Amino acid sequence: MGQDVRSPRGPRCIALVGPFQSGKTTLLEAILARTGAIPRAGSVDAGTSVGDATPEARHHKMTVGLTAATTSFMGDSYTFLDCPGSVEFAHDMRAALPAIDAAIVVCEADEKKLPQLQIILRELEELKIPRFLFLNKIDRASQRIRETLAMLQPASRVPLVLRQIPIWKNELIEGFVDLALERAFIYREHKASEVVALEGGDLDREKEARFSMLEKLADHDDALMEQLLEDIQPPRDAVFDDLARELRDGLICPVLLGAAARENGVLRLMKALRHEAPGIAETAMRLGVPETKDALGYVFKTLHSQHGGKLSLTRLLAGHLDDGATLQSSSGGVGRISGILAVNGAYDTKRAAADAGDTVALAKLDPIKTGDTVSNGKAPPAALITIEPTPPVLAISIAATDRKDDVKLGQAMARLHEEDPSLVVVQNAQTHDTVLWGQGEMHLRVAGERLRDRFGVKVTSHPPGIGYQETIRKSITQRGRHKKQSGGHGQFGDVVLDIKPLPRGNGFKFAEKVVGGAVPRNYIPAVEEGVVDGLARGPLGFPVTDVEVTLTDGSYHSVDSSDLAFRTAARIGLNEGLPQCQPVLLEPIHVVEIVCPTEATAKINAILSARRGQILGFDTREGWSGWDCVRAMMPEAEIGELIVELRSATAGAGSFTRQFDHMAEVTGRAADQIIAAHQHAA
Repeated sequence: MGQDVRSPRGPRCIALVGPFQSGKTTLLEAILARTGAIPRAGSVDAGTSVGDATPEARHHKMTVGLTAATTSFMGDSYTFLDCPGSVEFAHDMRAALPAIDAAIVVCEADEKKLPQLQIILRELEELKIPRFLFLNKIDRASQRIRETLAMLQPASRVPLVLRQIPIWKNELIEGFVDLALERAFIYREHKASEVVALEGGDLDREKEARFSMLEKLADHDDALMEQLLEDIQPPRDAVFDDLARELRDGLICPVLLGAAARENGVLRLMKALRHEAPGIAETAMRLGVPETKDALGYVFKTLHSQHGGKLSLTRLLAGHLDDGATLQSSSGGVGRISGILAVNGAYDTKRAAADAGDTVALAKLDPIKTGDTVSNGKAPPAALITIEPTPPVLAISIAATDRKDDVKLGQAMARLHEEDPSLVVVQNAQTHDTVLWGQGEMHLRVAGERLRDRFGVKVTSHPPGIGYQETIRKSITQRGRHKKQSGGHGQFGDVVLDIKPLPRGNGFKFAEKVVGGAVPRNYIPAVEEGVVDGLARGPLGFPVTDVEVTLTDGSYHSVDSSDLAFRTAARIGLNEGLPQCQPVLLEPIHVVEIVCPTEATAKINAILSARRGQILGFDTREGWSGWDCVRAMMPEAEIGELIVELRSATAGAGSFTRQFDHMAEVTGRAADQIIAAHQHAA
């Protein structure tokens, strides 16, 4: 059966992932308490947990950022990464996953959370990361384990292999049977489970369930298949070897049971990790880490603490790293480590060095970014991992409450983006607003709280402006004349402009057909600049587009004419001419592509129709069982809070992307309301 995969495999890094509110932080507390890292498990509700230690997480009672905590079990070191379950904070999980050894997917028997579970399992499957499924809150189970497994299986593309079955007593679960060990255990709250004799109906159920587990393992082991066909009991060690190998090869996802709040099932989970999860050698091979004597690491998270400065959470993939070493990054940054810290929630302790497999925080590496591969070698390393943030779906315009904090706000926003690259800051050239884009309502709210509480910048926010424009329907010829006499030289410019509409999407064109030197050629660029000035704000109050302006005639004065005079004359001509051209309002239209569970598609279609969406069609989502993809044309003004309704209709699982397509006319009452609101805001 190959190498002994049950031997210690060096310091390991394990991610706790799963749908929102499935109990990941509670499981972390139970693991830390059971392994002696903390005296007793804290509580999310009481605000005493190692995870969710930030003020924002405490306030909202939810994980809004990754927490790392290190413990030891039976002589082995483990760092657990408690990842947010909300899709709005998923970038922390996505950035960390490539460098972990294995994942524990925490879930419960809740059909509504199946789409979220599928999203997470798909991410792990595509990255080829070994994963256990921990069926949490088993003490609240209301259906049989086979029914639960059948419900969960569609979320996974590989078989979910039941490792344990519950022991029932008076319709309540009081323990479990380990199908690999063939032993029965009775739960004891906040204590190790008690081994009991396996007998009666439980023994019959164990034999049946164990045979089912072995059948799934035998799909990838011919020798085991022969033993089952010949009714020969396989050696226990061979079963464990198969479980470890098939887990590591991504052929199965073992399922274990427990109740994290009671610390039930935690020790069996830890033993499964110790015996079956791969270590740093396998992870380095999966990532294609080159053979090198240099230290090589991956930065999966950046933190800015109020007093300790910048911390780069790093998984060391190869080599040995000393404090004070100089690191080069795959993005070209160079920095000197000013401290190596062991991570344990909010409490970090200094250490002198780190070795392959360790997960540590490196202090004050200012030029190093999240996602960088770093090395202490002489040359910058090649990037081992590239994680692109999910496109943002919701935006707010923000400004410092106190204008003197403008510079401070810019610095704070840069740090927020370093910590969470899925937050994007854009300067809107049309409205001159600072627009913060994020993954949802809570994501942006927490960003505002961090700006205030951690960086000391209070901000005001409002919905971002829409990119309205205007155009014209009618052509005219208009003279623009600027004449001003004062002491000394005066100002004189005179132009005749042909203004006509262009087909939609052609933007702005300028031409000149001046004959006989009516306007000297050296003034023509100034005329174009004046036309551009006049198009910046049309008669309806918006930038003008799809217009061609041709300079056809004019006059000049040998002394009083100047670039400024002709620029002013052209602007006057535009300002006087455009109101006569039947101006019309244009709004931006986007192609929106929504992915959602099939059962929510009807709701999504109704939401789109209510938001003036034109549905282009829908189809099954390629490669995703039970999902649809809906395409529609939607006005930008209606997309604003689309994600809020979409998440509500899909239990937090749906999302969308959008792409600008064209500008379309808005007429009648809708146009009047937009123009009035714009004039009021101005």
